Amino acid sequence: QVQLVESGGGLVQAGGSLRLSCAVSGPTFSMHVMGWFRQAPGKEREFAAAISRSGSGTYYADSVVGRFTISRDNTKSTVYLQMNSLKPEDTAVYYCARGSVYSQRTNDYDYWGQGTQVTVSS
Repeated sequence: QVQLVESGGGLVQAGGSLRLSCAVSGPTFSMHVMGWFRQAPGKEREFAAAISRSGSGTYYADSVVGRFTISRDNTKSTVYLQMNSLKPEDTAVYYCARGSVYSQRTNDYDYWGQGTQVTVSS
């Protein structure tokens, strides 16, 4: 059974930064693509970023490219999302997920964290 535990969310002013972490249980962390998704109030869950198994490949939604950075530490079984230059429209619950394929589709991810709230004030 795989568990994903997120941390690092909070309230930040526009232009500020947050770093989200997601710790993943089990010894096979490096075998899976990892992704971050977000869901704003009243909106569908949307893709934010993904990272390859080795960490050498990254992929971002157009809405976050240049501002967000996804990374992973396979020795700690942890994936990160560094969020800079935050905007009010970034306000959402952020979820990390384990993927079966390098993808922006929710159906390609089989395990999900509980989500962590990010609120950006203007």
